[in-house]
Amino acid sequence: MPTDAGPTLPADSHVHSEWSWDAAAGSMERTCARAVEIGLPAIAFTEHADHTSWILPAGVVEHLDNLIVDGVLNPPPFDVDGYLDCLQRCRDRFPSLPIISGLEMGEPHWHKQQAARLLRAGQFDRVLGSLHCLPFGERFSEPPHLFAHRPAAEVVREYLAEIPRLITESDAFGVLAHINYPIRYWPAEAGPFDIADFEDEFRHALRVLADADRALEVNTRMPFSAGLVRWWREEGGKAVTFGSDAHSPEAIAKGFVEAAAMVEAHGFRPGRHPYDVWSA
Repeated sequence: MPTDAGPTLPADSHVHSEWSWDAAAGSMERTCARAVEIGLPAIAFTEHADHTSWILPAGVVEHLDNLIVDGVLNPPPFDVDGYLDCLQRCRDRFPSLPIISGLEMGEPHWHKQQAARLLRAGQFDRVLGSLHCLPFGERFSEPPHLFAHRPAAEVVREYLAEIPRLITESDAFGVLAHINYPIRYWPAEAGPFDIADFEDEFRHALRVLADADRALEVNTRMPFSAGLVRWWREEGGKAVTFGSDAHSPEAIAKGFVEAAAMVEAHGFRPGRHPYDVWSA
């Protein structure tokens, strides 16, 4: 019996499977079976396509040790053919479930040629743009490492300042993923996080995204602030998608009932098809 379903349950447009290098528990087939079980109307497998190498000490995540050299993680190339073959097998096995092809492109504005080459290699229906790293000296680093070396508020502001550059310098993606990414790792010693402290920075990033006529992802890996949805609408945002950012079958559609209700309260409505973006 569905555990997280409802008449306006949106598609999960941000899901990882075994074709993402960091999804050790991922399985496209088992994820599709779970989607059918809970009544998810559609699912997009937006696998990681990363070209930035960043600082990540060995032993932090054991299954990634083979990708770490001298403390720097080097993401492997994305297997386009293997992914598309698996996607087709799942479409054949689960004909009642709309299964959408996709990518989550990390920092595509820094890797324009690689991003363009990857998009030419296959048809991808939903492409997310992500910012996972920031410069750290002559290298790059994710928020957890940055928070250990810089004031927390400075890291968040630097992250939000890079988002407009991601948008204006790359047309490879249609949806901005997890604009709240660094908040996942906000250090306890910095005190409670208050999104209002960064309203100007968030609003500027959202305004640039709206001007580019792209969609904002409501990422439910952690509770998504209603304030962000309100600012998105006020800055001219017209479309949203929903993403669990699941790296295992059990995590798909987490928090979607609450997120859908929140988004509807701000004037966004489902499209005609289950895989459509929600529009204002």
